[in-house]
Amino acid sequence: MLKIIIPTLMLLPTALLSTPKFLWTNTTTYSLLIALMSLQWLTPSHLAHKNLTTWTGIDQISSPLLTLSCWLLPLMILASQNHLQHEPLTRKRTFITTLISIQPFIILAFSTTELTLFYIAFEATLIPTLILITRWGNQPERLSAGIYLLLYTLISSLPLLIILLNLHAQIGTLSLPMIKLTTTTPQNNPWTTSLSNLALLLAFMVKAPLYGVHLWLPKAHVEAPIAGSMLLAALLLKLGGYGIMRITTLTDHTLNSLQYPFLTLALWGALMTSSICLRQTDLKSLIAYSSVSHMGLVIAASMIQTHWSFSGAMMLMISHGLTSSMLFCLANTNYERTHSRILLLTRGLQPILPLMATWWLLANLTNMAIPPTTNLMAELTIMISLFNWSPLTLLLTGLATFLTASYTLFMLLTTQRGPLPPHIKNIQNSSTREHTLMTLHILPMLLLILKPELIA
Repeated sequence: MLKIIIPTLMLLPTALLSTPKFLWTNTTTYSLLIALMSLQWLTPSHLAHKNLTTWTGIDQISSPLLTLSCWLLPLMILASQNHLQHEPLTRKRTFITTLISIQPFIILAFSTTELTLFYIAFEATLIPTLILITRWGNQPERLSAGIYLLLYTLISSLPLLIILLNLHAQIGTLSLPMIKLTTTTPQNNPWTTSLSNLALLLAFMVKAPLYGVHLWLPKAHVEAPIAGSMLLAALLLKLGGYGIMRITTLTDHTLNSLQYPFLTLALWGALMTSSICLRQTDLKSLIAYSSVSHMGLVIAASMIQTHWSFSGAMMLMISHGLTSSMLFCLANTNYERTHSRILLLTRGLQPILPLMATWWLLANLTNMAIPPTTNLMAELTIMISLFNWSPLTLLLTGLATFLTASYTLFMLLTTQRGPLPPHIKNIQNSSTREHTLMTLHILPMLLLILKPELIA
């Protein structure tokens, strides 16, 4: 763990002290080396829980997410170069420093075995994200988006803090392996009641986000710069899914009364947000709503608490992290050229940018979950485990999958086909930087098809 955390912290002086000429080169190369080092976490282990220090450890649930968070930092730096081209040097350094400062908190949140530390790291990721959205966003509405993000996340996480303190007072520890060993029964322990379970899950449901408490997400996505969107879609939503998977294993057989409302909302939300995607005019908003729809399946799978559903949820989180991040990058390349996110004003780009059209096709096909992608494996695993829990869920999941295919094709056809709008006169060619960025997104997805057990 220290082999990753110390180099990550040393990225800060690299960003602050590099010469202006090599600022982007140094930070991108260095963070890419850290990302390559983090691949060692994926090696299968016979240990159920590899303890790294007193408070941190890695198991099957956290290792894929840790690798994903390290992999995404160089990609965020790479994607932001054009956006910050005309900014003063000080602001460039501040931006890169803000991106780097999120990384240790995310690594800590995914690897900690102590719930208090997890809560602190979980909340600490909010501050740099808020700075990214409110400082480097495009429109004046970024401030209201920041307030939405802050209010939704903080209000939902206060009950979690109260229940964690109460739990510590009763058991005497908040270490995850220790809590699993303590036998708690609903009769003598009030924390296992439905209300405390609800408080434990609510913070993660908002972060995931569950349909009904998802309004902060499209707002934040639309206003955030490209690095902010990638961070939100690929990592911060996964904190919610990871939290649900961790907490549901603690409150083992006491969640029955909560399973039904959460599962219903998650599946209904997947259906509703997929339908909303079909009538979106804003490209970034469409991709943001598609994230809500995919995370609905993750929430539903995590609530059932079976081995199959957990492995499906983990696969979908990793696959969705890479796919949605790639889609946001593609939307950003369109925005940088046409200065508009409106679908009707940015259509017909395939004849002008044929190589970009290839990336669009690949990203949309993985989003649609065509065989043999890990997205398909994840969705099938989740659908089978939900069907085993209740055959009626097949109607909702089947319809959601159909709608996903519909809006993905709608997005591909609108951006790439059709007549070119008359206001687009000259457009810059796609650069090597953009192709490298897309390759680094698609490569892990293609390699994971060959060995999906690394993330299952």
